[in-house]
Amino acid sequence: MANDPKKIRFAPNGALYVALTAGATITPPAGLGTADTAPSGYKALGYVDEGGVTLTPAIETQPVNAWQSATAVLYNVTSASFSVKATLQETNEITTELFWGAEWVEVMSNDPTPVGTGVYRLDLSSTPDLKELSLVVDWNQGAVRNRCVIPRAMISDRGAIQLVRTENSKYELTIEALDSAGNLGYVLTNDDMIDTP
Repeated sequence: MANDPKKIRFAPNGALYVALTAGATITPPAGLGTADTAPSGYKALGYVDEGGVTLTPAIETQPVNAWQSATAVLYNVTSASFSVKATLQETNEITTELFWGAEWVEVMSNDPTPVGTGVYRLDLSSTPDLKELSLVVDWNQGAVRNRCVIPRAMISDRGAIQLVRTENSKYELTIEALDSAGNLGYVLTNDDMIDTP
């Protein structure tokens, strides 16, 4: 096969969408959908910093050795994982709740009846409840569109927020796929890279 520079791909545009699935029935998207439109039941997470999104599929293996060979005769899978890492730049309800791992609740005034004060509070539990979510990552280069869908996931790590004068607040999240009927997720594309019979 000859070298083809037209097959070199970039990801100049994209979006992250999330659906909180605890107690909810969410149907992960089966198609590429429409550019800049969240899949049904999902919410957009907004701007991501210029480092983009990192997708990391990983498989850990263990060699199986035999008396008759100085080299492993096969490898056995000991674990499989798929993670998505991104640093969100928009400060909104969903990004902050994902980052802090809790929900905003309006502070109420009690004289004489409860009235909303316009102030919101987010309680950081000493025994936080890990919430399940579903994640969709879209990226494209012109008409070539790609979508990665993780039906079941949880946030496994959070970065630190730096409060500085010259840079906006950022919310770094690492999201790990959970087993979903034997799958970690799937990738969809309309790229013409596939050889058809």
